[in-house]
Formats: sequence, C-alpha cells, structure tokens
Amino acid sequence: MSALQLGLIVAGIALVIGVIIYNAWAERRVRRRIAAAFHPAPDPPSERAARARSEPTLRDPDEDAAGATSGGSAAAVRPPVELPASPFAVPMDDVSTLAPGARSSLDPEHEDELRATRADDADDDVADDAALEPGDAGLPPPARAATLARTAPVAPDPDIECIVGLALAQPVTAATLSAGLHARLGKPLRWFGRAAAGAPWQVVTDASAGRYIELAACLLLADRNGPLSEAQLATFFRIAGELGAALGARVTLPDVRAEVQRGEALDRLCADLDVQIGLTVLKAEPGAVAGTRLRGVAEAAGFHLAPGGRFEHVHEDTGAVLFTLQNVRNEPFTAESLRLTSTPGVVFLLDVPRVADPARAFDQMKLAAKRMAHTLGGELVDDNRRALDDAALAKIRAHVQAAADGLAEVHIEPGSTRAIALFGA
Repeated sequence: MSALQLGLIVAGIALVIGVIIYNAWAERRVRRRIAAAFHPAPDPPSERAARARSEPTLRDPDEDAAGATSGGSAAAVRPPVELPASPFAVPMDDVSTLAPGARSSLDPEHEDELRATRADDADDDVADDAALEPGDAGLPPPARAATLARTAPVAPDPDIECIVGLALAQPVTAATLSAGLHARLGKPLRWFGRAAAGAPWQVVTDASAGRYIELAACLLLADRNGPLSEAQLATFFRIAGELGAALGARVTLPDVRAEVQRGEALDRLCADLDVQIGLTVLKAEPGAVAGTRLRGVAEAAGFHLAPGGRFEHVHEDTGAVLFTLQNVRNEPFTAESLRLTSTPGVVFLLDVPRVADPARAFDQMKLAAKRMAHTLGGELVDDNRRALDDAALAKIRAHVQAAADGLAEVHIEPGSTRAIALFGA
C-alpha cells in the first residue's frame, strides 16, 4: 500500500469521525433548546424522584387559578412554555367529561355487567356533584378539571400553537380579515380578536360581528400529519405580515427556527402518547356476515353510518364520537357496499386521546363488542386473532387508563380541545 493510499484512508477516517462528533454536538444543542422550552423547572430531589415520567410536558394554565381552591402548592405548578416575544396570556382549553349512561344495548347474558357499570357511573356522578359544591377546597382532580372547564374561555394556546400578534391602530371587522380567515396552510389556523386591551379573546370567523383592536393568528404546531414545517411557517408569517401591513398593524412574529423546533418536540411527545385500541369481532372461517345484517345489528346497538366509511357510536348528550366500528378488511362501509357484500368481521376502535374518560368509553365499547360477537355468532379477538377473555380485556383497560393518565400528566386532557387538535388529521 502506497503512502498516498494510506494518507487518503487516514484522512477519510478522520473526516468520518469529525462528522460524527459534529452531529452529536448539534443534536445535544437542539435537545438543550427543546428542554428549555418544554421541561419544567427542576424540582427538589424528593419531588423529582416521585415523578414516574420525564417526557417534555405542556403546562396546565388553570393550575395557577386552581391552586388556592385545591390546596395545591405554587411550587408544584409547572411553569408556562413561553413563546418568544409573545404578548398573549392563555387560560386552559375546555376539558369535557364523558357523561354516564351512553347507550349500549346488551343481551341478557351481559345485563348484570351493564347494570354494574351504570351503578358505578351513578356513584361517580354523586361523588362529583358533592365535590363541586361552592367553597369546597379539596376537589379531586377530575371534578376540578370539569369545574374549571365550565368557566375557561376559548383563547390562543401558546403551548401548542405558533401565535402571531397584530396590534391595530383602529378597530377592524371580520370582513377585513378574509385573506387570513380563508388561508390554507396544511395545519389548523385559528383567529382570535378582542375589542380592547385586556378584554377576553373571541373567536373570529366570517360570521363574527364584533370590532377588534387586537388580533391573534394561531397555527397548530403539530398533528397526526407531523410537525409544522419551515415552509408552512414561512407562508403563515407572509400572510400575517401582508395582512398586518394592509391594516396598518404592528405585527409580532416569533423566531422561525424556535417554532419549528417546538413543533418537532411536540410531535415527538404526542407520538409517544398516541394510543388507539381495537377489539375485533371475527366470524370463523369460512363464515361471513351479510352487510345488511351487520348494519341492522350496528344500528340497533346505537351506531350510525358516517360519511368516512365507518359506523360511529356517539355520546347522546354531547354528540362526541366515543368509538367506531370499521370493516376488518380495511374497506370502507357505504350504504351500497353493505347492501351488496359481506365481511368476515368488524373492528371496534377507541381513539384514546380524542375521548373524554377513555376507560369508561372502553367499558362501553367492550360491552358493545361482546354483544355483537354473541349476536353474530363471532368471536372477540385481538389484532393477532387471539381470543380475548375477561382477564385479557382487564389488561387492555389498564393500558387505556395508563395512556389517559400519561396524557393528563402532560396536560393534554383526553377529549379536550387541546387533545382533539393535536391528535387530529
């Protein structure tokens, strides 16, 4: 081997090592920035050791207001995630709770189980109602969240949105914001306005009749399609800047790279918490269920056929989707396909982040799945076609509860406006 070849080999090795070192340094630098944006301030050693999770967290803006009534310590409240140069103060988004008694028909074999579930629901309601009495300083967490949700106004959410502020010299109406209201950026965009400095924020739409002296354009940082991209952010800033110039407004823009990094960190956090649970009702080979019979059984159980090619079971009072029923063949259900074809089975699907009280919704879904398996002469199985007995279903329920607890721990209450936004699309 010549000296030239040896020198080239050494130089190549040195170059590779240099690239590895640089990448490690760059990654550590980015992680430090993400930690500064998302991690809570260091706790005393005893409190830090007591926490089971160390993922980045979103703040719970209502804990500040709840501390006095709940007996909470200010030291235990996570600090807010601040936007660069953000002029906005943000209260907690609404947190809905799943009311008991959602319809779930059941055959006599499972009536005792259903009655027990409803009795537990009634007990929970009585306990919650007692806890919601005015002046109670010891509200349990679910009741406290429900109480705060009733009074929390809708407003920009800087923990999950990139916010551009527009301070106006003269009040404007919604009609002057058409270009911004109808912008399509690949991520949900919300507009808020207020009539005076310090006044409550109001959602601005085409139908809004108010006049606003201050505006906030809010673009979601991440959803199930991934994080906000730099190109999307640049377009957002351009539209907001052009609108601000046309209105003679003072525009406040956050840093592009910082917002992109926040979106990427938020996307990773949500990916770790994104849980969907499926229960499959399968006919034994070579059996199949006629589409017309399936539709009749599904509608009798409280489902309705939705435009997305699936059946939906909704909450009777709120209209929120609790769980869905899909074709095991991964083909959409339509009125025509159900009339002409059959299927070997169906999948009950619970989207944990998007449902208030996921454990209770799972109980209802489990009972509906048992009923359908019994009615159709099928078997209740998991994704790997293994039969599910009560012990296996109890383990799945525990997994659902753990997922819900994990979401609540980072202040993404399941079924809340915040969760619906982050786990949409």
